[in-house]
Amino acid sequence: MRRGRMEGCTANEHVRKVAVVGAGLVGALEACFLAQRGMQVDVYDIRPDIREMEHVPGRSINLAMSVRALAALKDIELDEHIKQEYGIPMHARMIHNKEGGTYGISYGKENQCIYSVGRRYVNEILLDKGDTFSNITYHFNHKLVRADLDKPQLTFKRTDIPDEDEIVVNPDLVIGCDGAYSAVRREMMRRPRFNYSQEYIPHAYMELSVPPTPAGDFAMAENYLHIWPRGQFMMIALPNQDQSFTLTLFMPTATFNSITDEASLLQFFRENFCDSISLIGKENLVRDYFSNPALPLVSVKCFPYNVGSTAVILGDAAHAMVPFYGQGMNCGMEDCLVLNQQIDSCSSIGDALEEYSKFRNPDAEAMCDLAMYNYIEMRDLVNKKSFLVRKKLDNLLHWLLPSWWVPLYTSVTFSRMRYHKCIENRRWQDEALSRISGVGGLVSIVVVYLLARHKATSQALTDISNIALKYMTNLKITKM
Repeated sequence: MRRGRMEGCTANEHVRKVAVVGAGLVGALEACFLAQRGMQVDVYDIRPDIREMEHVPGRSINLAMSVRALAALKDIELDEHIKQEYGIPMHARMIHNKEGGTYGISYGKENQCIYSVGRRYVNEILLDKGDTFSNITYHFNHKLVRADLDKPQLTFKRTDIPDEDEIVVNPDLVIGCDGAYSAVRREMMRRPRFNYSQEYIPHAYMELSVPPTPAGDFAMAENYLHIWPRGQFMMIALPNQDQSFTLTLFMPTATFNSITDEASLLQFFRENFCDSISLIGKENLVRDYFSNPALPLVSVKCFPYNVGSTAVILGDAAHAMVPFYGQGMNCGMEDCLVLNQQIDSCSSIGDALEEYSKFRNPDAEAMCDLAMYNYIEMRDLVNKKSFLVRKKLDNLLHWLLPSWWVPLYTSVTFSRMRYHKCIENRRWQDEALSRISGVGGLVSIVVVYLLARHKATSQALTDISNIALKYMTNLKITKM
């Protein structure tokens, strides 16, 4: 472990004691990053220690982890554990149509995958990692009730001892990692020139479950993210380590409200998700649907992320996003990497926080927008031939020109390209395809024909690649 690896960095000079508000995925990770620098880190969370809880209420129990989160975990030597020992690799989407048929759509190249992981498990191993640092102290059951972010000074109230006096702390730096309804961000909103917006989409979500088979096996193919796209609503399923699947149903709140009894629920599922009823089990479906709440989905944007040299927000506190690109956790954990890099390169903590805020904001807001876009893709476009044709063309061009043509999903999920650059890259690709539709169509037909007939010699593909590369280079020069 690279403990204390950057203690000599000048940006650390006047920061010895840090208060991290929030002990979730991002807060627990950021605490480890700061502890590696030799700082004294106190982590405060409104909840009890989740490692001692039988059930952790709240958000989705499983998540899709990809390159960005794994890159952050590498810095504290947890990435290989996720990839090799714990995470379930998902190499493709498995689409379920209304008639009960299925077909796969790969995410990228043959060796590329995302990993299904349990939120609680990842949170717990991050907290356990924090316990290995003598300079991290956890304070659970602490609710932030007031904050002066200029001093800075934080005032907490114990949630497990209601009559205890308030606790006042004076760290050198406050880092807010306390989620979409952040108390630290709420204090920032009182300040002038702080921009903030939030949007609740008309859809809500509910979690259901597909249990293991009687033999203890997965009831569906396990190395897929399963999707039931149905236009205005959809359902997805991720595999769990106990051979179950977590199903998440997304649909308009009005649709949830219109299903009021067992008969209307079963009729709705027979019409839209017929193959899932036997997988879930009729009794389980009825019980879980009417006992689980339909929860809202919110997207949050704000700027700036810092208050001078004394406070900064990371993760959902800075940029909550709807879950349809699987990047909420990945983006939040990458925040920790980006902040680390700014502390390394800047001469003071104030400069580091300022640069982090300006550098990260366009990427975070781009990812919020992409998450909204991907909901349309997942619930609707994956059923359209035009989507499938474009995906095949993207994959073909990426194979021919891997450094020039990187599909949007590949750039977001399997690289650390800045999020706003991913969008710019996609816009350029859309423009290029539009301009070369005639010539590109002819080239594509030739390539597909040669591949289909197994007559695509190395030289033929090289020639095609050179033609395409020359044409794309001319387009890029023209664009510049």
